[in-house]
Amino acid sequence: MKPPAGPEEARLPASDIRAFASSCTMHGLGHVFGPGAPPARRGLWAAAVLLALATFLYQVAGRVHYYSEFHHETALEERESRRLTFPAVTLCNVNPLRRSRLTPNDLHWAGPALLGLEPAEHAAYLRALGRPPAPPGFMPSPTFDVARLYARAGHALEDMLLDCRYRGWPCGPENFTTIFTRMGQCYTFNSGADGAELLSTPKGGMGNGLEVMLDVQQEEYLPVWRDVEETPFEVGVRVQIHTQEEPPLIDQLGFGAAPGYQTFVSCQKQQLSFLPPPWGDCSSVSLDPDFEPEAPGPLGTPSPGLSPPYSLMGCRLACQSRYVARKCGCRMMHMPGSAPVCSPQQYKDCAHPALDALLRKDACRCPNPCASTRYAKELSMVRMPSRPAARYLARKHNRSEAYIAENVLVLDIFFEALNYETVEQKKAYEMSELLGDIGGQMGLFIGASLLTILEILDYLCEVFWDRVLGRLFWNRKRPQRPSSANLLQEGLGSHRTQVPHLGPGPRPPTPCSAVAKTLSASHRTCYLVTRL
Repeated sequence: MKPPAGPEEARLPASDIRAFASSCTMHGLGHVFGPGAPPARRGLWAAAVLLALATFLYQVAGRVHYYSEFHHETALEERESRRLTFPAVTLCNVNPLRRSRLTPNDLHWAGPALLGLEPAEHAAYLRALGRPPAPPGFMPSPTFDVARLYARAGHALEDMLLDCRYRGWPCGPENFTTIFTRMGQCYTFNSGADGAELLSTPKGGMGNGLEVMLDVQQEEYLPVWRDVEETPFEVGVRVQIHTQEEPPLIDQLGFGAAPGYQTFVSCQKQQLSFLPPPWGDCSSVSLDPDFEPEAPGPLGTPSPGLSPPYSLMGCRLACQSRYVARKCGCRMMHMPGSAPVCSPQQYKDCAHPALDALLRKDACRCPNPCASTRYAKELSMVRMPSRPAARYLARKHNRSEAYIAENVLVLDIFFEALNYETVEQKKAYEMSELLGDIGGQMGLFIGASLLTILEILDYLCEVFWDRVLGRLFWNRKRPQRPSSANLLQEGLGSHRTQVPHLGPGPRPPTPCSAVAKTLSASHRTCYLVTRL
């Protein structure tokens, strides 16, 4: 507690630095500007105050610089749930087109682009397919739709799906949704399309997920005529497990399941949360595949609009669709957007080369979504069917045992447990922490607080008012007051008129008290004259 101010300190104006230092809560100022202290002591205190202030400013600058770098940290946590939403499961046959469904018209339009056939090879290819040659006078159709070709000649789920069960309950083709990918016509289980209710599971482990038995139909596979980029050499299905909001990119992210094996897929849900700029680089604005920027810029720049929730795969597909549409004037059948589907010749001459060039350049700049879900997978396989099972399946599906061994596979997808992981980016240094550090450094080095800053601002206002505005105001508004000499002469003259000298000789001097008394009676200025 500071001692009360003396009489001289009390008479100091508020704008005086000594008055401010004696009442300021900042430590050390009273010793630097206070009256009565030796100069050496004041100098030492001034040096200590300046050193503490410099250290404080250095620490604050370091904290502000660290905050401006916008660091983040990643927190990993495992949580439990009583029920988990089952993911979407997309299945594609490795073979895109069935040989029994191809026609001479299909070979005329799609043979060079999709199969690498020359026109002179069509007849030999039809013989390899076991199909009759084109009739005499064959005339191709005036137009051709690639999407319709894949929808008509692609593997039908009704023929592939031998058995389907979800949590022990039967399911069928009606529980799948048809979707086009770069591998052709595919099927998605639990897609949630058209407002369908999403399936969930209250348990983990085998028997609490999706179990399907598929026939890959090897007898329908196209003959390998020439080694081109799109020629498949494997047999089986490609599978991708993803969320309902994320479109499948099965040609790049799918895993394979081979016939003659039962594949067990144990999943674990992971929820990812990233920070937006400047702490991170995530985005939540979808990329419109039909949006064309006025000025050229990055292909992956998100644009606002009515579009599905942002996802990394959706951004890549939209970026590819925008690029192919700008280069070729059309889009591939698996790409979103309103551009027309490319013809087979456009596929060969423009769409495929443009897409391959885009993927090599990696020109699509798609940031991570601010919130996303992915599924970690562990795969294991066993041979199937056993000899007794092969005989039973052959009788059940009216096939031979060799056909069952070469074409049938079982896929079992389930959650390992109902717990899931959360990976969350957090700000490493919040604004509240910055203010707390500044307040701590301020109290440690200069003994100040936020109210001390208000005191300094108040003092600066007092100085500005008293020394700038105050002088200007009083010089203009203050009336002209009579000087003390005029008052004294006026008082003496009045005294001479009121007390005349009657006797001879020099006049005796008039005492000051008499003058004061007379002035007090006549002009009420006794106090001023007495002081004079």
